[in-house]
Formats: sequence, structure tokens, C-alpha cells
Amino acid sequence: MIMKFKYLFSLLLATFVGLSVSAADDGVIIPDSTGFKFTDVKVVKCTSVKDQNKSGTCWCFSANSFLENELLRITGKEYDLSEMYIVRKCYEEKAKKFIRMNGQINFAEGGSFLDVPYVMSHFGAMPEEAYKGIEYGEEKHNHKELSKALNAYLRAIVTVPNKKLSKSWFEGYLGILDAYFGKLPENFKFEGKNYTAKSFEQSLGLTLNAYMAFTSFTHHPFYKPFALEVADNWIWGTHENVKLDELQKIVDNAIDNGYSVGWAADVSEKGFKWRKGYAVLPKAREEKDLDGTELSKWVQVSDSERENMKYKIKGPCEEMKVTQELRQEMFDNQETTDDHGMVIVGSAVDQKGNKYYKVKNSWDTNQIYNGYFYVSMPYFLAKTLGIYVHRDAVPASILNKLK
Repeated sequence: MIMKFKYLFSLLLATFVGLSVSAADDGVIIPDSTGFKFTDVKVVKCTSVKDQNKSGTCWCFSANSFLENELLRITGKEYDLSEMYIVRKCYEEKAKKFIRMNGQINFAEGGSFLDVPYVMSHFGAMPEEAYKGIEYGEEKHNHKELSKALNAYLRAIVTVPNKKLSKSWFEGYLGILDAYFGKLPENFKFEGKNYTAKSFEQSLGLTLNAYMAFTSFTHHPFYKPFALEVADNWIWGTHENVKLDELQKIVDNAIDNGYSVGWAADVSEKGFKWRKGYAVLPKAREEKDLDGTELSKWVQVSDSERENMKYKIKGPCEEMKVTQELRQEMFDNQETTDDHGMVIVGSAVDQKGNKYYKVKNSWDTNQIYNGYFYVSMPYFLAKTLGIYVHRDAVPASILNKLK
């Protein structure tokens, strides 16, 4: 009898806990123990959350997710685009540039939103089912060994040991990529039709030059494009430079009109709480002391470190007033760094009426909001590196200012 009672109690408790982290029918997210209660105001249609796992490829997962959302918006059809096709083609192009630059540029797993349209326009695209890119005995992406192997190979080649490069160096490099990602198919079938990478990209019907990147910094003139000075911008892609309030207006206008927005941001602040589903910028901030670029580096903080935190976030709090000048200072002193790519898919408010953006991530769904989180306006204004959006989602008053 006692055992049956314990079993019933456990069942009821599990049911209660399960409800505490789910979305209610009225759109209100019921908080667990975070102190926040978010209400979705507007959410655009989007595809499923993916998992980049142990690979520094957020730039591709987020840009693919953004373009999948666009295809859903335009065609009503849901696609699952191959991230590893894009990643592999970028590795090929990065290697050529690294050698041409005598090894004096960054060669790493990272990249930017602009890499994806670059690859698609030059080489094409593939669906996930045609190229999964996992040929090394793992179920999920893990690029640690691959990254070290590619770096070691290129750093040997760039020394030009034979006084000139042989005709074989790139073939050897492709051999490493083949071993880890698998050989690229010249043709593949999708929904009963034969495609090449280029014909598949063309079949999608995306007008890639209709998409624009925006940022907001004062070390370049406003309303003129410039190449954002971050190490992972290896193609030297340009962003349109607008004022800070205009950056927010672009996102607001996009969400209000059913467009999602690619978002590159710094996620190393202690107010970025992935597991708890929010990112805020409290007025009383800690010194940031985390290095790295992905989930294991930003989120996995030890219990002892959490106990030593100078403040504890128990819910909506007073946040910093972010100005154009403060944002620039944070970038110039390396307090704001190029960390992570995500997709803004909606707007929301907390229980005190503070505004947030709803963000889709690529760190799997084992988290309070099943792979989504909410970022406050101060955090967005301070920690955004850049956004990527369809030009039709940009207010005409801002487009008209661009030179």
C-alpha cells in the first residue's frame, strides 16, 4: 500500500513538473523556478530546432534555419537544408584563402551568416537527407578532431617546404574532408527528382541578393556598408551601418510583418541563462570571465562559481540603459565579442511588461523552452554584432538612407 502511494505521488509530481515548463494554450509560458513569466506577442512560422552539438558551426545552423523559415514563409513548404554541405564548401574556400594569405588570416570552425548565401550562390545547396556530413562514427556532429587535423595540415603546407606548392596539396586537403564529411555526391534524388547542388539551390526559388546584413557602430559612417572587423568574417562580407534605434526598428518591423531575423551576438554575459531560457543585462553586472564560443563554454558553469556570483537574477530586474556610445565602447574594449549565431522568431513581454525577442537556438531542445529563449531589449542593443533579414522587412525610411 505504501509503495503504491509513493508511486502515485511520484507520478503526480512528474506531471506537475512537466506542466511547469510547458507552454499554456493562451501563449503564456509558465515559469519553472526562473522568476520570469513570458507571454508571446507575435511569433513567425519556423522550422524545427536543430543541434550543432560539438561543432563551432552556429553560423551555418542559424543561417540555414533563417533561410528555411524564409522558404516556409514564401512557399509554405518545410525544408531541412544540409548544414554540412555548406560547412564543407566553406572549409574548401577558407583553405585556399589561408594559403594565398600566407597563413596570416584566421582559419577556424567559425563563420558568419554571409557564408551561407556565398556558398549557395557559387556552389549550390543540398537537403539534409542528401548530405548529412557525419562519417566518423558519431551520431551527432563533433568537429574537434577534424578542426585540429585541418589546421595541422594547412600550417604544414603554408611553410612551402618544397619552395613552391605542389599540385597535390589541395587534393590531400579534400581527402581529409572526404574522410570526415563523406564524398560529395555529384547527383542526388529529392522527392523523386534528380538534382545537382546547383539545380537544387535554383529549385528553392530564393532571391539571395534580396537579403541584407545590418549592424550599428560609430567607427564607420552611418548608412554606408563596411566589413565587420571580427576574425570569423573570412570572406570580408559587409554590413549596412545604421543607428542603434534603427537596428531595433528593423527587427520590430520584420517580426510584425512575419519575417524572422538572423542574429549574431555575444552570449558570454552572466545574464545569458540558456538553461533558464532568458538573456538580460542587469544594471549591476559581474565581470565576464568565460572564454570560447559554444554551449559547453558559455553555459556549463560550476556550482561553486554560481555561489560566488555577485548578483542572483530572480526575475525581471533593472537593466542597463544602452546608448550608441556604450555599445561602441563594449565592442572596442572586447567586452562584446563575436560568439554565436541564432534566429529571432518573435516578440514577447514579461510579467512586468518589459519587451523581449523570442530566439531560436541550435543547442538542441533539452532546455526549459525546448530550444528557444527570450532576450531583453538592453541585451539585444548592447550585444548584437549583426542581423540578417529580407530587404522587404526593412522600413522604407531606413532603406532610403542607405548609400
